[in-house]
Amino acid sequence: MLTLHPQFIAKTYHPGPFLRELGLTYVGSRGAEVVPEKWTRQGEPVRMETSELFISGYRDRFASLAQRLAVPGAFGTQFPMRLLESFRAPTASDKKRGMGIPGSRVSPGLVEVGLHAPAADRDVIVRAFSRYADACGVEAEISRSIDVGGLLFVPVQLMDGVVDELAKFSFLRVVRPMPELRVFHPVERSAVAAGVAIPPLPEEEPLDETIRMAIFDGGLPPSGPLQDWADGYDVPGVGLTVDRYLTHGHMVTSAALFGPLSPGQPVPTPFCSVDHYRVMGGTKDDPYVLYNTLRRIREVLESTHYDFVNLSLGPALPIEDDEVHPWTSVLDEQLARGKTLLTVAAGNNGEDDRESGNARVQVPSDCVNALAVGSADSLRSDWERATYSAIGPGRSPGMVKPDILAFGGSGYEPFLFAPMSEKASPLTASGTSFAAPAALRMAAGIRAHFGEHLTPLALKALLVHCAEAAESPRDEVGWGRIPNDIERFVICEPNTVRILYQGEIEPGQAIRMPIPLPEEISTGMVTISATYCINSPIDARTPSTYTGSAIEPFFRPHAAKVASDESAHAAPKPFFQLGDYIPESELRRGAHKWETTKHKTKKLRASSLFRPVFDVRHLSRIEQLAGADAETVEYALVISLRTSQTSDIYNQVVRTYADRLEILQPQIEVPISIRPR
Repeated sequence: MLTLHPQFIAKTYHPGPFLRELGLTYVGSRGAEVVPEKWTRQGEPVRMETSELFISGYRDRFASLAQRLAVPGAFGTQFPMRLLESFRAPTASDKKRGMGIPGSRVSPGLVEVGLHAPAADRDVIVRAFSRYADACGVEAEISRSIDVGGLLFVPVQLMDGVVDELAKFSFLRVVRPMPELRVFHPVERSAVAAGVAIPPLPEEEPLDETIRMAIFDGGLPPSGPLQDWADGYDVPGVGLTVDRYLTHGHMVTSAALFGPLSPGQPVPTPFCSVDHYRVMGGTKDDPYVLYNTLRRIREVLESTHYDFVNLSLGPALPIEDDEVHPWTSVLDEQLARGKTLLTVAAGNNGEDDRESGNARVQVPSDCVNALAVGSADSLRSDWERATYSAIGPGRSPGMVKPDILAFGGSGYEPFLFAPMSEKASPLTASGTSFAAPAALRMAAGIRAHFGEHLTPLALKALLVHCAEAAESPRDEVGWGRIPNDIERFVICEPNTVRILYQGEIEPGQAIRMPIPLPEEISTGMVTISATYCINSPIDARTPSTYTGSAIEPFFRPHAAKVASDESAHAAPKPFFQLGDYIPESELRRGAHKWETTKHKTKKLRASSLFRPVFDVRHLSRIEQLAGADAETVEYALVISLRTSQTSDIYNQVVRTYADRLEILQPQIEVPISIRPR
């Protein structure tokens, strides 16, 4: 393990040339804290965040390194030794996570081992680990392993007292208890809404048959009332059906089709149909259910394209800062192309102990390319986070988690679902399992309204952009609660205009995106809200530098005020950034440069704005999958302008920028429902 000096952990200081000269290979990293022996600042060094790199190589190479380190000046004056704080061999305590925690919910004798397994050496490393596991008297289930981005995760049947011996294997990165698969939480238990009447389900076909939505859950009743809009599929090897899984699958699908129903209100026509994949079956005693379920999901996503996907299940495991779980990295890898919007239930552990981290969002809610959804307790304007809904922060990158809240039900205002049969009563329950598909339904509604012009990434940006902010801490509510009315997304409010930019951006490319404020608007105040999202390749080996791409925006408010006499560009002003000269460690801790989603609102004087723009530049980490070319990524930027004195700003923008902006025309008329507030 090579510890970088905390003052030299920016992307440009990655010691790749140094390692190559020594014949060593970088295979991963994790975040750490260290008190450096020396630093360039005044005063005594203090504890700082840094990165520890995992380095592999032959024994003689490490021996040579040790000999050279013992000789002063052996590397020459130009060699960047000041960038490195220390070398050491990892110990068993470096590798163990969650072992022996009282009350931890783990399968008896089963752990999960993460191996560094670069593609070039994978077969050799896997064979060596299998032999070593046999020598330790444990069974490594290599055939059930899951590989992602240079790591291999293997279930291992472990005997008591053997974990320290197993952890001595050189390429073993982490060993931790195998968590259970979370499906239910006491707050989610369904109940019959006795005496509650809802009108019959609609008879119409889905509004847009071209939209493809998938749900991975517990299955659908074979002759249930949702079959007109939802097709059920059993993934091979899933096992026997389980009644409570079917109930959960029915409720999740009802939420995706209709949202929360209201007594006495017509049931809305679904925006699209649903393919429901049963990925959970009679697996109560299957210790490998977590791996088997992820494999089933991965196989479907690799073989079939969907615009929208919902996942209301996952490991019963709060996220960790220094390790990424295979559920997270596998899904992020699938989503990196930006062609699918995935909503993930954040978890119902929000009432667990916060100090220990047990109340944090659960895996895979830490996906940076997905949308983690928590629960709001009410549809009314005086909503709060439902007490059971998991809280943040997420990992950095991915600091703001959950991303958004949607109504998920509460004790006094439960989520109401369609009945499971024609003669049955409606069901009620509460949980983030239902908030997530309800949020996905709104994205499908926007897509149905405007057609395929909008990419899944643009829809993600719109959900975040239109979320209602709250006084609650961001760790609890993310960017806010999304509206439950489609018109809030597709209609501009008075004195407001909303603009969407979307497309692809090449590595190193810069794109100018004008903020279309007519020059006639020069008095009063202008409120600018901006949200951007990108998809990003990920590196599961490096939790603290997990995202491989970022878009760095420069806000230039006044075209006539140039940056300097030699510059042709207007002077930039902070918008998303904390400041112009924030160290890389602060940017990471503050969830800025390398975040895949950013959102900010600023109120400015109209007189301070003249042809304002956002200039955005695509950044790529140089250590991202060493040797691989940086990838083109998709982006979406949503901008809203609200004026204090100009009531017809929408019409002014349309007239002024008719040659540069295209009005999004409705492709399908989406019914607007009237709901009590």
